[in-house]
Amino acid sequence: SRLWVGGEPMRTILAWQAKPPEREGAKNIVYDIAFRPDGLQLVAAVGMRVLVYDAVEGELLNSLKGHKEAVYCVAYSHDGSRFASGGADKQVIIWTSSAEGILKYAHTEPIQTLAYNPMTHQLASATSGDFGLWSAEARSVPKHKLPSRALCCSWTNDGQHLALGLYSGVVTIRDRHRPDVEKVRIERSSPVWSLMWNPSRAEQADVLAVACWDQSVSFHQLSGKQVGKDRELGYDPCCVSYFANGEYVVVGGASRGASLWTKDGVKLTQICARDSWVWTCKPRPKANFVAVGSQDGTIAMYQLQFHTVHGLYQERYAYRDNMTDVIVQHLLTDERVRIKCRDYVQKISVYKDRLAVQLPERILIYELAQDDESSDMSYRPCERINLTGRKLKCSLLVVTAAHVTLCHEKRMQALDYRGNLVREWLLDSEVRYVKVVGGEREREGLLLGLESGGVVKVFVDNPFPVQLVKLDAAVRCLDLSASRRKLAAVDENGLVRVYNLATGAVELEETGGNSVAWNAQMEEMLCYSGNGVLSIKTANFPLHTQKLQGFVVGFSGSKIFCLHYVEMKTVDVPQSASLYQFIERQDFAGAARVANLGVTEADWRTLGAEALRALELKVARAAFVRTKDMGLLNLVRRIEAMRKVPGQDDPALLTADVLAHQGRHQEAARLYAKSGRPERAVQLYTDLRQWDEARQYAGTAGLANNAELAKRQAEWAEEVKDWRAASASYLAAGDTLRAARVLGENGAAVQLAELVHSLPTSANEELVLCAAFLRKLGALDGAR
Repeated sequence: SRLWVGGEPMRTILAWQAKPPEREGAKNIVYDIAFRPDGLQLVAAVGMRVLVYDAVEGELLNSLKGHKEAVYCVAYSHDGSRFASGGADKQVIIWTSSAEGILKYAHTEPIQTLAYNPMTHQLASATSGDFGLWSAEARSVPKHKLPSRALCCSWTNDGQHLALGLYSGVVTIRDRHRPDVEKVRIERSSPVWSLMWNPSRAEQADVLAVACWDQSVSFHQLSGKQVGKDRELGYDPCCVSYFANGEYVVVGGASRGASLWTKDGVKLTQICARDSWVWTCKPRPKANFVAVGSQDGTIAMYQLQFHTVHGLYQERYAYRDNMTDVIVQHLLTDERVRIKCRDYVQKISVYKDRLAVQLPERILIYELAQDDESSDMSYRPCERINLTGRKLKCSLLVVTAAHVTLCHEKRMQALDYRGNLVREWLLDSEVRYVKVVGGEREREGLLLGLESGGVVKVFVDNPFPVQLVKLDAAVRCLDLSASRRKLAAVDENGLVRVYNLATGAVELEETGGNSVAWNAQMEEMLCYSGNGVLSIKTANFPLHTQKLQGFVVGFSGSKIFCLHYVEMKTVDVPQSASLYQFIERQDFAGAARVANLGVTEADWRTLGAEALRALELKVARAAFVRTKDMGLLNLVRRIEAMRKVPGQDDPALLTADVLAHQGRHQEAARLYAKSGRPERAVQLYTDLRQWDEARQYAGTAGLANNAELAKRQAEWAEEVKDWRAASASYLAAGDTLRAARVLGENGAAVQLAELVHSLPTSANEELVLCAAFLRKLGALDGAR
């Protein structure tokens, strides 16, 4: 199980802060904030002015003076072309995005809240006694009575319904086409100070988050039905907003801070702490930033950094999703399973059949439902460790077969599954990296990388750490080879080193690395990433490099697992280059190990052919089994049988046989001749009917005057019915009788007559045969 150190699972950074000076004698209180939809501009209701800021840099762009009393609310249109402000002077002012006031309209009471329809330019404005719907097309603003003072309002994301939160504790929902008629009524026990519809269009139903001064947040459907129970806050909320397109909720108020919750109402973490009440908190669109406005007149912009919470063991990768769920992914099959923890997931660790999940008050231990660790993806809860009231700090969590180990700074504590502290280690420096390297059950080893550069190994059943090596800088990443004889390490300066743990020697040193991983299936192969490049080192061959974004976290066979931001990717790495390097070196055992990682069928055929030529029959057989080549498998068996026969086991002759089978005839013939068996070269070319080549070796093979070779050539010509070549070859071999028979049987009277004239008178049998054929063919002159 591999873990990465990144501090807390989420942290916030103050991006910028502004506290404008008080003007016109009005006290500066930031009552409301709104963002332009592109997220680049922020408008705020501060004192008697509307302030316009650059949302990225925090620079004040405009200070608008259109109101005569305190400004209570601001809102931006969905297309970003205009925004509106309203305040105690009972006026609503419409401004362009370039901060020019273009029109205003009035109510009879101070304006409490504003909201633009997300589908149109219609603007809702509400006061202590009524609400109005302004649109550019209408000549007047129709007003509708309310039974109590309005405090907040929000449109559904389809723009069809408007919800208003009232001081009486009522939420009244109106249809935009019949705003005078209450469609749905939700009753709470205290003033509804803030509310907002979930803006996500992916949700199956509209959900309204309601912040009430009974110190709770509740969620309701458009029908008014409550979703789940009230979420107790412990303080009066003044603002609630959806964040990250509806995945999270931001809540602020009398707690003098803002906190992050899931859309299901699970509290995650505090975003910020302020010196006074938080009246408004709004997420910046298209970015992980939240703007907070306070009672003391301060506007603060916070960046939310969501660290990846995850764990990896071989091909199983577990990661946090939606802050409260854990997804376990099989990286080879891409099969995934979701585990709903219904609480803030802070740490995750995976090891073999175990999964550990740390929540704020407990650690949950899951196990695979079946014994098959390779394919089973069904997890079931098996143990729970209660952390309530215990002073156990944890920056890194590691699970093994019977323990969980918590690392924090220099301290490591091993707990059994009942939560009992069984062992504790105090190291010389802060732990930066942890990896489980396996071992016997309840005796597993942990590989630790320290801030001081030390690399330490501890066993869960042993109180004494063992230092393996010492780096020059803090450890960034570590990995042990499959045999545990070699250690790969990357320090914070990007220096990659491979150590031989038996000798302490440095066997490899490269720069520009951020992460390293050994191939789990091959001892001689590792990879490291850095500067957008993936580097693969096989044995002592040159580095193979290719482009890669992110950093490697695992290497198995021909697949490299790479984490890029929050996404885990599987990268297929071609192994052909490494295969041919081993073949060129005549290291066929190494080549076979590479091939087993995953190469093409053509690569397997090449490996088999080269191994067979080198008489590495075990490797050749494995390759031909893979390619299902029965002919070559039979050749391997034949060579294995010949090796057992005395006199037939000459490696040179066996190699020549292989070359002949592979079609490399010239090499085979030369090797036959060199080995003192030229007759096999003659036989090879004879079988191929390559007579000229066969004659080159005939003399050396003891075939006098090549007569026997000529006779073989004649027999072949006769088989293919080339009677002219056959008769000529029989004559060359001295077999006149057979040459005459071939000519006669094929009606070659002229050639027979010529043969008769060339024969001596003593060749009675041949002459008689020729005469008989000539008579039969009607060539009487030749017969006489």
